[in-house]
Amino acid sequence: MTVLHVFWLPILLSAVVVFVASSVIHMFLPWHKSDYGKVPEEDRLMDAARSLAIPPGDYMVPNCSSTQEMRSPEFKAKMQKGPVLIMTVIPGGPMQMGRSLGLWFLYALVVSYFAAFVACHGQGAWVGYRQVFRFAGLTAFLGYAGALWQFSIWYRRSWLTTFKSTIDGVVYAALTAGVLGWLWPR
Repeated sequence: MTVLHVFWLPILLSAVVVFVASSVIHMFLPWHKSDYGKVPEEDRLMDAARSLAIPPGDYMVPNCSSTQEMRSPEFKAKMQKGPVLIMTVIPGGPMQMGRSLGLWFLYALVVSYFAAFVACHGQGAWVGYRQVFRFAGLTAFLGYAGALWQFSIWYRRSWLTTFKSTIDGVVYAALTAGVLGWLWPR
């Protein structure tokens, strides 16, 4: 028997609970309102970027194509002069929330699946709530928050934003572990 065959209901329900909790956190609580600051003269910046016709993607400015170029006086001068930007350009138009929400739910399903998989193979299929919670919770936490810190380390994302998102990961992990433990076959 596969984990998905036996545990499909706990996996699905834990993903739904995380999806609802994340919606509440992001739509109704002020927790993430300060994650992104407003750029001075936003319209001017948008006009300038629009005139460059930058295709959607991730960019770093200034950018170099080799470590040799990184050591050049020209690149060092650009870095010194600033500003240094790390940005993601997305297409203009209305926000495509349906696609993003669908992908987020799919991600929650994947995290729940791996949490159930690790709990099942780490302790066995028929164990108690605490054992399931421990294994599933740690796995889900790593899935929701494990890679957030590298953005603050390497790309200077606000540590406060990373910390708040890590707390979200703790909440999502606890909900995932709680639902899996609650519905775990005995």
